[in-house]
Amino acid sequence: MKFVLSWVLSAASLALTATLLGEHMVIGNPDQTLQEKIVPIAVVGLVFCIVNTFVAPIVKILSLPFIVLSLGLFLLVINALLLLFTEWIAERLPMNTVPFHVDGFGWALVGAIVVSIVNAILGSVARRA
Repeated sequence: MKFVLSWVLSAASLALTATLLGEHMVIGNPDQTLQEKIVPIAVVGLVFCIVNTFVAPIVKILSLPFIVLSLGLFLLVINALLLLFTEWIAERLPMNTVPFHVDGFGWALVGAIVVSIVNAILGSVARRA
């Protein structure tokens, strides 16, 4: 149940971030309506959730010295790289119907910040309900 909640929150935060960043972070085709983008959003949310569940802890442990030296700011870089890794995986999915694009590292950094903030807000609302 916790994984499903994490998946839904990740998908919602990615969708909201893609809406806020406009053409710099795109999920689905631009000519699709919101109802047509539900499947791509769910798939990208699932990939992002899996990456955050399995890859993120390993990367954070391995880069712990850099995180400590930068007083935690290196976590933003890690989150941006994980977002780009999610894009890389989504591009290589066999069904090839999940377009997900981020315009480079700078926008991935902005996207990671927005995803973190939105995920924290949605997570606190979900815990209260």
